Amino acid sequence: MNSREKLEIVCAKAWPAVVEEPLGQWTLRWADGFTGRANSTLAVGDPGRPLPDALEAVCDFAHARGISPAVQVLEDSDLERAVAAAGWREQVEHAAGHQVSVLTGPLPSAPSPDAEVLDQATPEWWELAENTREPGSAQRHVVTTGKVGYGVVLADGITAGAVRGAIVDDWLHVSRLAVAPAFRRRGLATTVLHALADWGRAHGADKWVLQVAVGNTGALALYSALGCSEHHRYRYWGPAPRTCEDRQS
Repeated sequence: MNSREKLEIVCAKAWPAVVEEPLGQWTLRWADGFTGRANSTLAVGDPGRPLPDALEAVCDFAHARGISPAVQVLEDSDLERAVAAAGWREQVEHAAGHQVSVLTGPLPSAPSPDAEVLDQATPEWWELAENTREPGSAQRHVVTTGKVGYGVVLADGITAGAVRGAIVDDWLHVSRLAVAPAFRRRGLATTVLHALADWGRAHGADKWVLQVAVGNTGALALYSALGCSEHHRYRYWGPAPRTCEDRQS
């Protein structure tokens, strides 16, 4: 596998679906609809069968579990061109953005005494990062499985900033960065990210990786200021209308 494919596997391990089944080197994933990453097939490597058969297997897996068929494919790859030629289309309706930039960079070393990283997510962390105090079982599985830390920063006595970090090998995977609207433009995002970087370094990581929708210009600017640059992009693809509905019966 090339470096882009290997990094996609790292990211997938940091955001584990509830159900993961191999399709050759691809991974079929289901998490009850919680995020595109955990409910699409990670299409890297060889699926072990002709592409039309592999895409049929993606449809069958998704329909059996009540989610829309989707594949996560490296942008401008031979596989993406083959998926397009098979009649699939870019999932432009994907709510979080169907085109994603994967950023990498060395962990910064600035101290961050005003934030901390917890071993367990508090109700306040859940409310800010996930907009709920009562996550469902699939949501809890994805967010809490693995070596995970939950960064928080307080302001005026409340949790004003939150972020999730997961360790995979020597990578720190960063996700779920959120700052309460009343506390934005105070540098809290940078503060909590520095604390997470310190935590990641203490747990064996020396670099971080982030997956950011290309339309999220604010986040891209923030991570660029922290020394991150684009490693590659991926896109979500789904079947054209009526391409695989007939296989549900």
